[in-house]
Amino acid sequence: MEIYVVKPGDTVYSIAEFYGVDTGIIIYDNQLIQPYDLVTGQALLINNGWDYADVGIRTNGYAYPFISNWVLENTLPFLSGLSVFSYGFTEDGELISPMLNEDRMIKMSVSFGTLPILTLTPLDKNGVFNNNLISAIVRNPNKTETLINNLLDVMAYKNYGGLDIDFEYIKAEDRDLFTEFVRKCANSMHENGYLISVALAPKTSANQQGLLYEGKDYKALGEIADSVLLMTYEWGYTYGPPMAVAPINQVRRVVEYAVTEINPLKIDLGIPNYGYDWPLPYERGITKAKTIGNIEAVRIAADNGVNIEFDETAQSPYFTYESNGVSHDVWFEDVRSIQKKFDLITEFGLHGAGYWNIMQFFRANWLLLENNFYIKSIR
Repeated sequence: MEIYVVKPGDTVYSIAEFYGVDTGIIIYDNQLIQPYDLVTGQALLINNGWDYADVGIRTNGYAYPFISNWVLENTLPFLSGLSVFSYGFTEDGELISPMLNEDRMIKMSVSFGTLPILTLTPLDKNGVFNNNLISAIVRNPNKTETLINNLLDVMAYKNYGGLDIDFEYIKAEDRDLFTEFVRKCANSMHENGYLISVALAPKTSANQQGLLYEGKDYKALGEIADSVLLMTYEWGYTYGPPMAVAPINQVRRVVEYAVTEINPLKIDLGIPNYGYDWPLPYERGITKAKTIGNIEAVRIAADNGVNIEFDETAQSPYFTYESNGVSHDVWFEDVRSIQKKFDLITEFGLHGAGYWNIMQFFRANWLLLENNFYIKSIR
């Protein structure tokens, strides 16, 4: 496979002729829509042969229970694990089920040989993130035991195969208590034949300041868990200034630190499967970006007749357009930016990749993944 960047005057037919491939393959692999107009600067995946990968990784994708059957069916063949988002809990350790029943996801996951994973986050009954819930649980051994027992009951009843602990904004004073909570979870999960993973904020040093970072002990959690997810995305985020979601220079800094604390064979690199569209001018606390899919981003550029640029430092595509008198900045992922992330996985010998999230299908990503690696069972 090759990556081709569209030049002025290119058409699907001229590119297909140049590579000697069928136009239908280019259209299908890149999810092009009639009349198949291309955008200067657009990156296309060209399947002009197949290199069978000799490097295996494990892959995981997060999904909400309202994911479509079509997206799930097309994505599961590329996943080792499917993390269902998400179970919450109360201060007393009672579980709060996802907004919709997830049985369909679990059944489909099992049918594809993908391990269904229960994701646990500190969401309250209103679906709001609440780090006081974390404190209530980790500071009370009885509540910890209640929560773990409830997890085991649900996992057995629902046929889950693993637990993913995705706690963010842990208070600094709860850091060691959280580590001990994860240890207790891991012991119980392992005793019952389940795997356990932990999501980690993207730290670049052990003593990094900030509520997002201070509650996570990379070294200790890496020793306890079967795998960890580096949440290497959201530099560009909904309420932040326009920038790349996962700039490779920043992602590299996180990986370089992580491998000094955690066995690389336990580390999954977080990969975003989305982009953002910011209205301009950006005003802190006021401007809100719209989340968009990677395929959608290219269509926006095409509809507005603008070229796609590529930031060499961030290794990310972007463009600016104007609609109804309002300027917009768009940053997203394409096969070029994703290949750079795959290169990091290979360079550092990481365990695999974890996608946030798989709600929108980006076929070229999965084909590129398959061209770089073969998918290993999560067990």
